[in-house]
Amino acid sequence: MTTPYPVPLATTEPLGSVTRVLALAEGDGEDAFTGTSLPQLAGRIYGGQVVAQGLLAAAATLPEAADPGAPVRLPHSVHAYFMRGGLPDSPVGFEVDRMHDGRSFSQRRTTASQDGAPILTMVSSFQVTQEGADVQAEAPDVPGPDELVSALEIFRTIDHPVARFLGRTAAFDLRHVEGNIFLRPGAEVSGRQHLWVRSRGKVPASASQTVHRALLTYVCDQVMLEPALRSQGLSWRSKGMSLATLDHAQWFHRDVDAGDWLLFVQDSPSSQGGRSLARTEVFSSSGTLVSTIAQEGMIRMPTATASGTGRWAVRPGDDPA
Repeated sequence: MTTPYPVPLATTEPLGSVTRVLALAEGDGEDAFTGTSLPQLAGRIYGGQVVAQGLLAAAATLPEAADPGAPVRLPHSVHAYFMRGGLPDSPVGFEVDRMHDGRSFSQRRTTASQDGAPILTMVSSFQVTQEGADVQAEAPDVPGPDELVSALEIFRTIDHPVARFLGRTAAFDLRHVEGNIFLRPGAEVSGRQHLWVRSRGKVPASASQTVHRALLTYVCDQVMLEPALRSQGLSWRSKGMSLATLDHAQWFHRDVDAGDWLLFVQDSPSSQGGRSLARTEVFSSSGTLVSTIAQEGMIRMPTATASGTGRWAVRPGDDPA
């Protein structure tokens, strides 16, 4: 398959489904691309997918895309705003604005739209690999993934359409150190958590570092707001909860291997006015800090004067609670 940015297709499922939707097609006009979406029970596009697609659309317009001899510029930061939910059954258009190409850095603005209405806007920055100081935070000492229960094992024990759907379609294995909050709140009310993440299936050896970084962007949206839920004593099954990602900021510090176990060290410093902030440091299995992520989301629960929609993950009428 020829795509504007080369995304090799994984041969195993469900990872192959993710690499297929990340492989965009040419759109109408210069620096325009189109993408499809994975099915979602919520009836709206998964946000991590759109940000990852937008990142790859931007990468397709970098100097090395036109000049194979130009030095490779890797994504080092992404700042995205979600404006409205998208429909998984409709194509997504991506338009890229070439904001700047300097000697070391390039910046791109990407807008994702459906039916002429923007659903996401983002700015991404890319850098030529350069020498400089190499200092990082230390990874915490926590139990390894082999000592923890996989989310996939949990999904397979739950007789519910959401659990069955996730057990079939989840492209990444998640293993929580403090225990998961899929069915009930954590044992302690705390705004901190640790979990291990790794792709289910082998990432093709030909996948570029940009594709690995896009895969990390794809998966992190699944769990970014979990420490905020923990801080409020909530779980994914809290009745009437409304949840949506508002914005996403991510920095890439070093090379990422999406097929390696990655440790997410997460906290939520603030929740107020229906908005919650969450932060994540991502470490490789060897303790290398590869990415830092921040995300603000809307988390609303029913109150004396307002009722929640309960539309965080499934269609109305199929609430898992």
